[in-house]
Amino acid sequence: MDKNIRKATEKDVGLILEFIKQLADYEKMLLEVVADENLLKQWLFDKGIAQVIFALDGQKEVGFALYFYNFSTFLGRGGIYLEDLFVLPKYRKKGYGKLLLSTLAKIAVENSCGRVEWACLEWNKPSIDFYNRLGAIKLDEWRTFRLTGKELENLAKG
Repeated sequence: MDKNIRKATEKDVGLILEFIKQLADYEKMLLEVVADENLLKQWLFDKGIAQVIFALDGQKEVGFALYFYNFSTFLGRGGIYLEDLFVLPKYRKKGYGKLLLSTLAKIAVENSCGRVEWACLEWNKPSIDFYNRLGAIKLDEWRTFRLTGKELENLAKG
């Protein structure tokens, strides 16, 4: 792994939560964050459902990416889904976002994954422009659907 990247450990749970909250604040969704350190420890480290890497400026964590593996039936192989990417405002436009994404691309290639994908809010023009510069393709024909709360519980009950 690049010397300016490090993999998160269980000791980083508080830092991960702080990055999540800063991302949520940027996306005007801070009130939706219900995650806490115990939940993150359980799901990230006890269950191993997702992974986190940090971009470093010296010894300081200045950005993070939270990702997990998914599967494409059409490709017949796994992929990486980038759930969150965030770089502290002071460190933007210095290559840390690209470093995080290129690290994910390397992880995907090393694991013979077929793709890396993520979602981006429509209003987030700076991020969309950044992704376009990297050669990412916007999938206009796809829509994201979500079940949560009572709707999720009702469907689970049949």
